[in-house]
Amino acid sequence: MRILRLAAPVLAALGVAVAFAPAAPRAEPTAEIAAAIGVPLSLDAHKIKLGGALKAPEAWRAYKKRFIAEQGRVIDTANDQVSHSEGQGYAMLLAVAANDRPTFERLWGWTRANLMVRNDELVAWRFDPQHRPAVGDMNNASDGDLLIAWALAEAADYWDDLPYRMAGRRIAVELSRKVVLFKTKIGALLLPAVAGFNASDRSDGPVVNLSYYVFPAFARLDSVAPEVDWDGLTQTGLDLLEASRPTPQSLPADWIALEGWRARPAEGFAPEFAYNAVRIPLYLAWAGVGERAHYAPFLAWAQRAKEAPPIVDVLTGKDVGPFGGAGIASIGALVACVVDGAKLPGDFSASKANEDYYPATLHLLALLAAQMRYPSCLTN
Repeated sequence: MRILRLAAPVLAALGVAVAFAPAAPRAEPTAEIAAAIGVPLSLDAHKIKLGGALKAPEAWRAYKKRFIAEQGRVIDTANDQVSHSEGQGYAMLLAVAANDRPTFERLWGWTRANLMVRNDELVAWRFDPQHRPAVGDMNNASDGDLLIAWALAEAADYWDDLPYRMAGRRIAVELSRKVVLFKTKIGALLLPAVAGFNASDRSDGPVVNLSYYVFPAFARLDSVAPEVDWDGLTQTGLDLLEASRPTPQSLPADWIALEGWRARPAEGFAPEFAYNAVRIPLYLAWAGVGERAHYAPFLAWAQRAKEAPPIVDVLTGKDVGPFGGAGIASIGALVACVVDGAKLPGDFSASKANEDYYPATLHLLALLAAQMRYPSCLTN
């Protein structure tokens, strides 16, 4: 069943202002956006199991060699060799998709030993091997928790492993208890972490990051935590995406403040569509959710500079500069596949040489999403 967004009038009736403040006057949709909105879009949000879905053994081997240490730590090569819960979760998902259980075990073992050091079932967000203690901040990151729980749920299903299932359940349930606000005016709201983003923490709070709404995870986590309203989280994510982008290019900022239920760029963060928000179209496409209007601005963004799509100031609509890493462009190619059936490049299944961890990971995830949901876009 495809999940639909609430239209802007409905959001307004709920008290959610659909404009940034302060904001540049909203421009008329560009020709590219208008054209994309008019393209028939056929999405299928049925639940697809991830196990064994990655059909790119050479790309997976190259990824492991470059970014996964022998003990199971995923190394962020562009960020002082640190590790994050997000990176552990991405690699665990890719290991299940590649049917690589030994690597999955190493990843999960390292995560459990080094990042699950809080006094609950959630995961500390950052590990820095150059400092002592290596985990200097005990806060979590909800996207990392979601990715790890999802990977455990997929591993449990694919390899028929009860301990994985129970571990995934513990993380998912704890996340719902400590990070999700279920009874807000706009529905279930996912905070980025336990501490620092609620209305009690910030004058412009609550603050959300829409790239933390991992839509394909929501679709599968009911296998381990069926009592959680994952569909409600999906719906709220789509509604917030609509509410947050009456901007010159209709693109959402990385960090969005909802004080007074009025969406605007969060204080203390650059008002940019950048390295966080770029994952939103990937997750939409991977889950097969949304409507044409959700995808159209991302398609227009990608088509303006296919090889090096830009970071955008959402208030002015001006390009700030190109994203680093060719892997970012893979998301644009995936969106073109989803919206108009465009074939992916012939070398899409190959690893990107000399890429750092983050763009290389996004490229491999985009390939996995295409192989799972959009095989017709793959070049034969």
